[in-house]
Parts: sequence; structure tokens; C-alpha cells
Amino acid sequence: MWWVGSWRPAVVVATAVFVLSSLVTGAAVAWPEGEARAATVAAAAPTVPGSPTAASGTRSDPVITNDIRLELDRSGTLRGEETISFSGGAPAVFTRAFTETMLYDTDHDREFEVVGVRATDLDGDTLDADVREEDGVLFVDVPTAGTGGAVLTYRVIGTVSEVAQGVQMEWRAVGAYSHTVQSTDVTVTAPLPPEALSCLAGEPRSAMYCTASDMGTDAGVAHFLQADMGPEDRLDIVVNYPSGTAEGEPILTRRWSLASAFAVTPATASVFGLLLVVLVGGLAVLIRVRGRDERALRKEAAAGEQAPVSEGEQGRLRFAPPDGVHAGQIGTLVNETVDITDLTGAVVDLAVRGYVRLEELPHENFTSVDWRLVRLDGPPDDTLLSYEWMLLDAVFGGRRTIRLSQVGSPRMSPDFPARIDRVREELYRDMVRMKWFARSPNQVRGRWSTIGMVVTAAGVVLTAALAMFTGAAFTGLAVVIAGAAVTAGAQYMPAKTALGSSVYAHTAGFRDYLLGPRSASAPPGQRVELYSRYLPYAVIFGDVDRWANILASAALTDLTPDELTGDGLAWYTGPREWRIEDFADSISTFAVTLTGIITNARRLRLLNQLQQR
Repeated sequence: MWWVGSWRPAVVVATAVFVLSSLVTGAAVAWPEGEARAATVAAAAPTVPGSPTAASGTRSDPVITNDIRLELDRSGTLRGEETISFSGGAPAVFTRAFTETMLYDTDHDREFEVVGVRATDLDGDTLDADVREEDGVLFVDVPTAGTGGAVLTYRVIGTVSEVAQGVQMEWRAVGAYSHTVQSTDVTVTAPLPPEALSCLAGEPRSAMYCTASDMGTDAGVAHFLQADMGPEDRLDIVVNYPSGTAEGEPILTRRWSLASAFAVTPATASVFGLLLVVLVGGLAVLIRVRGRDERALRKEAAAGEQAPVSEGEQGRLRFAPPDGVHAGQIGTLVNETVDITDLTGAVVDLAVRGYVRLEELPHENFTSVDWRLVRLDGPPDDTLLSYEWMLLDAVFGGRRTIRLSQVGSPRMSPDFPARIDRVREELYRDMVRMKWFARSPNQVRGRWSTIGMVVTAAGVVLTAALAMFTGAAFTGLAVVIAGAAVTAGAQYMPAKTALGSSVYAHTAGFRDYLLGPRSASAPPGQRVELYSRYLPYAVIFGDVDRWANILASAALTDLTPDELTGDGLAWYTGPREWRIEDFADSISTFAVTLTGIITNARRLRLLNQLQQR
């Protein structure tokens, strides 16, 4: 209904005009300085349904008057009795509107409870009035056909509030009529005489003073008069009384807004305080758990910070990584994630172990570098892990040779992304098989990420619901933050076993050794073999350029021209114009290219899956 709520935009303007009009009429009414608050600013008087729109005052229209008697008792209840009189014929139904919700301030509405509404005719016989509430307005439809008038009785709660020098009664004496009323006479009595009064009347946006107001002949009552009230007119009255006249306080409800919905209250602040304690406590536990790992690291890392070699036949040194950790496994153990770099290092590791030969193809200016990958049987005394077999199958796709540029292409390897995902899953299972983790790190992260996202979504729904129906939406944000924290913290949930922590400590020592200067001190004649085995780990540790140069220098010194196959190594050869001095640039480019191929293939698969959904 358009009339409900239309008063809200006029509140500020009406208040300002009222203040000015009060100054003009101040000579007629004595207001104690600073005592009474301005009369309740007009909320739009609801137009009563069915009210006549034609101009009133013609001889066919009844003459209607209303005598309103209001009595304020000491408990703060305002008791009303209205005598509505008709002259010249009564309408079939006369509707009286009571405004139960009005603007109070920028954040609150003021509520009035109108109860005990009863209607009789002038002889005291009960009239079957229809009482209905719509959008903060109580409508009373009184059947008045054939009567000379009607008497309404009711009680109003919530009209009293305390002010600086006493108490103040505010009430919209008339919210709306269904017909034009020639005279509305309001008299207010209370246990003590009034000290000041004021009124506003007229259309919803009007700030005009009512027709007349006074304190009665003996200054014992407050009297207001408004003439010719149309169906859309309202009458607001304000009366100030001495302290102790009546008890009561305004009934306020917070008006919805983003600021009110997310208001910081003691309750919501308490929830946030509790959340802070939980988060800080969880962080302290996490720091302590990781602190234990650090102490274990300092204690056991020294066992791995030495040359990863063992003495074989005839005194020759053989590569022996700590705890037998392969290149693909070591990166997963360190950061608990199978990265693309781990797979690239695993391919290089398969090459230096004799399962793949990398042949750099001839290239001219402005052409991209490419390699031929040749699958070999490998040394008889070496065995492959399950993820390594799967990785070879993913790269070669059942072929014995393949160009690097063809790896992952839809034409040559249509299922390459799926094969790579299976390799990654097998590596995670390998972590559990080796008893380095009690559960797959990927599954643990996924489970906690799912829990975090569910909690976050529930927090968003809860926050929206609280914002719509309450002022405690700030509490819902705590759930959102908690869910986001769980999601972000999912990466810390995988936990190594005691064996896994020990192997990790040895691995960290090996990494420190490999990145230090002592690692390039193998005896001549054995350096190429050992440094080749170091290289895949250097790829994973991000030190490939340095180790490739060290390996190239060792090959140039230790190998004979016949041993430098194509100026290269047994597992890496270059084109005719290529020299071993170019090895560092070549192997770095190979690693970057292979990493890009695997990454793009997995991204393309993810994009296709999203499009299919």
C-alpha cells in the first residue's frame, strides 16, 4: 500500500519546518526551555481504503465530528474514548486508522501497541467492528449505517518517554479517516497538569501546526482542535508533564540497514572473542607441533648432510640417497604435494638411470628446440617403482620414441592428462605405502578443504539470514571467518609419521649438502656418474643450472672424446653443432619445456571438465 512508509522521506524536512513553525507560534504556547522534544514527525498518514476522492462539503455529504478523550494513567497507559457523530446521514462503514509504527531516529522505529479496541453505537449497543493490521497501521472498520454515531474505546501502550525535565507523551491521535471530518477535538488528562504541548496536523508531508491548542480554562488538561481533516490528514500531539506523572519508555525497534544488521554488540563481540581464543589456541598448537618437527630436524638432519654415496665393488662410489628416496618422492615428502616439478625431476631421474635417452634435435635460427625421447630397458640391477612405470607409460604412450613436442598432444596422447593425474595419485599412495604418512596428504587436504568450504557456505547463509531477520549478522561473519581459516589451513593438516619425520630430516640434510660447496668434491673419474644422479634432485631443489654446469665441467675433464657421445653424455646427446659446454642451457630448457607441457595439459583437462558441467 503506497501510503505506508511514504512518510519516511519527509522526516528530515518536516522536522526542520516544525522547528521554525514552533518558533513562530511560541508566543501562544509556553514551552520550558529545552524541555520537550519536537512533536512526533509525521509518518505518512495511511489513506484508508475506500475513502472518497470527491471534494467533500456538498449537501449530500454527512457532517462528521470526532470528540477524542485521552486519559494517561500513572502506569503510562493511554486510554482513549472517541465519540464519532454523524449529521445528515451515516456512511455504511466508517474507518479509523491508528499508526502503530513511526520513525524515531536514524536507526530506530517507535512502536505503539493499540489494544482492547471496541466499538458501540451511541446507545451502547456493540457494533461488529473489523480490526485489521497492515504494514504498521491498525485499521478499524466500523459498520455505521443507520446510526447517529459510534463510540470507540481502546488502550495505547508506549506513548510515554522521559525527557530532561519530566516526562513526555507522544501520540498520533488521528492516523487517518475514511471520510472528511469537520471537527476533531482532542482532550488529554493526566495525574498532573501539563507543562507544555504542541501538535502537527495536515497532509503527510505537512509541518503545519494544528488549528488550536491550549491547556484548558484551568490549565489542568491539554486540548487540541483540528478542523476539516481530509482522509489523508493526520494529527500528532505532544504533551510534557512533570516528573512522576507517569511511568514508561518508548518501544523501539531497530530499523534494518547494513549498519544495524552488522552492529557490534556485546553478544557478537563475545562470539568474536571466543573465535579469537580458538584461533590463537589452534595456532599455538600448530606452532608447537611444527616446533617438534624443527627439533627433530636439527637433531637428525646431520645424518643426511653428507655425501649420498656408498662404497661398491673395487672401491668405486655408488649413489645412495638417504633412506632410498627417489627424486619424484623427495619433493612430495618435503612439501606434502606432488608438484609438476617433481614429475619433471622424475623424468630426468629416469634418464640418468638409463630408462630414457634424451636426444636434442638439430634446430636453426627462429625455430623452437625439440628433443627425441627414446625409451630404454634400463640397467638389470635397477628396479622401477609403480609411479615410475606409470610415468613412462604416460610420456611415451606405448611408443618407443616420441618427440617432446608431441608429449601431451591430443593426437599423440589423448589421455595424457588423465595418466599424469594417475601418476600423482600413485605418488600420494606411495607416501602411505612407505609409511611416511598415515593417510594420503592429498585426501587429507581435500577433506579439510571441503569442510572449510561447507562451513564458509553455511556462514554466508547464516549471515544473510541474520542480516534479514535480526541485528546479529556480525555473529554470522565469525562462522565465515572460521570456515575460511579451515580452508586456508587445510594445507597444514597432512601429518608425517615418526618414520616420515625422520626421513624428512635426512632429506633436508641431503638438500643442504647438495646446495653446499662440499657436494662438488667427488673423486675424478667418478664425478660424471655421481653428478648425473645428483642432477634430478637439483631440478626439484631449484638448483639445476649450477649442477648442470658442474656436471658439464666434470664431463669435459673426466671423459675421453670417445666417451662423449655426440659431445654429450650417455643419457643426453646433442646435435652436430652442440657441445658439452651447452649442456646447462639445454637441460634447463628441457626441464622448463616439460614442466610447461604437463602444466598446460592438466589445465586443459580442468577447463574441459568445467565446460562439460
